[in-house]
Amino acid sequence: MSKSRMLTRFIFAIAVILTFPAVTVAQVRVLMSGGFSAAYQELLPQFEKSTGITITTERGASQGDAPTTIGAQLRRGIAADVVIMSREGLAELLAEGRIAKGSEVDLARVPLGVGVRAGTPHPDISSVDSFKQALLQAKSIGIQSTSAIYLNTKVFPKLGIASALAGKLSGAGAGNVARGEAEMVILPASEILPVPGVDFVGTIPAEIQVEMVFSAAVVKGAKDPEASRRLINFLASDQATSAVEKTGMKRPVKR
Repeated sequence: MSKSRMLTRFIFAIAVILTFPAVTVAQVRVLMSGGFSAAYQELLPQFEKSTGITITTERGASQGDAPTTIGAQLRRGIAADVVIMSREGLAELLAEGRIAKGSEVDLARVPLGVGVRAGTPHPDISSVDSFKQALLQAKSIGIQSTSAIYLNTKVFPKLGIASALAGKLSGAGAGNVARGEAEMVILPASEILPVPGVDFVGTIPAEIQVEMVFSAAVVKGAKDPEASRRLINFLASDQATSAVEKTGMKRPVKR
């Protein structure tokens, strides 16, 4: 083959490459709290395999004063396309104008429950009074994020034990209980049931119970809103319901 023909073919190949740009893989950056995490981790490989969309995930609490909360991270300019968090935390971001209007979808609801280290005695939480006594007898109690706000502002004052508990409350999670770093946690059931080394004692009494709702939404300015909506729709679909219910959650009541 002559040098001129080889040069012609090379030029033609370059022209083809320039004419058809490389296919880019859609990427979605998720910032999420712990309540929906176990179901999300089970469902994520299925979504990525079926869509070709790559997901990166970072963590943060739905509410609170820590610099690692979802809101605090977004305010610092941390890039995210989708948030998955408590409805209360999402409401704050909506009020700040950080969420694409109309993109929010409720994914699951879950009651608050109690967890203790596996193999240790289970406290009696069958009634409001027995639950109160269990709290007073516990040496350390972990509470977090939106459920901590509810407990600190509603439940503990109602039971008249807010001051008595002040010195034993911490931000410990179920993992801390498994490692023996806290005696008890009161968290959404979905943050207790999937954790190895922790026994789920049960849900707190109905008279003081609240169902936490976890929701997803597209962040305003998301780089790929369409891929972001596809992820949210998948997590809300019937296809994902089995994984959601496995962790102690239920689908939201349709309005």
